[in-house]
Amino acid sequence: MMLNMISESRHISESIERPAAEVYDYASDPAHLPEWAPGLGSSVEHIDGRWFVETPAGRAGLAFVDRNEFGVLDHEVALPSGDVVYNPMRVIPDGDGCEVVFSLRRLPGMSSEDFERDAGLVQADLTRLKQVLEARG
Repeated sequence: MMLNMISESRHISESIERPAAEVYDYASDPAHLPEWAPGLGSSVEHIDGRWFVETPAGRAGLAFVDRNEFGVLDHEVALPSGDVVYNPMRVIPDGDGCEVVFSLRRLPGMSSEDFERDAGLVQADLTRLKQVLEARG
């Protein structure tokens, strides 16, 4: 079942001192998720052309939009409950670096506390992405 009643969005961003194309290439590969987004899950598997991530609630499906020249990293997470959550995400060039923006969407019935907790987890993941990529440079 697709969740489509959104009451609020928060745009969470992180500037990264690496070229946008490099950040996009790294972040668009689901195999890298455990390195920079442990808030999403601890391990990732690629089975029969589909990606799965192991979350605290169980196995979830993960699908990014097709690779593109615009830095779009939107992805859907199919939760173990069967609900599907759409997550807008972008890598935006900024001089020699870039900005990564994740739009966190408050789901129907989500408490303010849970929304704030999720915002903190997303910010921590984006900060980790910055640290991983800048350390490689």
